[in-house]
Amino acid sequence: MINYLFDVDGTLTPSRKPMVLDFKTYFKFWLRTQQSSGNKVYLVTGSDKDKTIEQVGEEIWKTVDGSYQNAGNQLFVNGDLVFESDWEMPKDLESVALDLIGQSGWDGTADNNIEKRVGMVNISTIGRDCTDKQRADYYEWDKENLERETIADVINSNFEDIEAVIGGEISIDIYPKGKDKSQILGCLEGKNIFFGDNCYLGGNDYTISEAAYEKYHVADWTQTRDILAVIDKIREIELEPVK
Repeated sequence: MINYLFDVDGTLTPSRKPMVLDFKTYFKFWLRTQQSSGNKVYLVTGSDKDKTIEQVGEEIWKTVDGSYQNAGNQLFVNGDLVFESDWEMPKDLESVALDLIGQSGWDGTADNNIEKRVGMVNISTIGRDCTDKQRADYYEWDKENLERETIADVINSNFEDIEAVIGGEISIDIYPKGKDKSQILGCLEGKNIFFGDNCYLGGNDYTISEAAYEKYHVADWTQTRDILAVIDKIREIELEPVK
């Protein structure tokens, strides 16, 4: 049995946007085909339930074999909550995060700089309420200035039990060490194949991608679509009768 594990934002969808309709239709067909073959399909995202449903739609969210939210710190199956972490952000960590946000070299911020989720926290110097243009501008600026990498390094250096990693285009995910996406692998039987767009060292997909049986480090959702089409074609060939 194969467990197909998918990051959502940037892997199945454009950044912070819903799935493209044609791909959404194909993905629903693809996941049902895999399930009928005895394989399983899971979502493994740093986002919460509402953001995930907003991006992939409720039908896909409920059809997959499970949706691991908040870096695996919360699991929903068939729309029902199965478990969740009770970790909350310590006050001293929040104080340091606020100081780092205040010291940002980025010119201008939006609201929602610290978003507390189940079992983790997401911080952003620009603010999660930024416009699409601000998001794109910050992403390009951060590539040169490495602000998020620097902030993550500061937090990791000062809190030995905490892990901070780069997530998405504008933010940093923070959780207790070991409570990243890779924690879900111990709950699954079979070969785990992971798809993600932040599989580089320091990215929030790195640990799970390195621990999985196989990984696909994709540039965007279009590359995911192309890989799934190849997997589908291989399955068709394997099912063809020998002549």
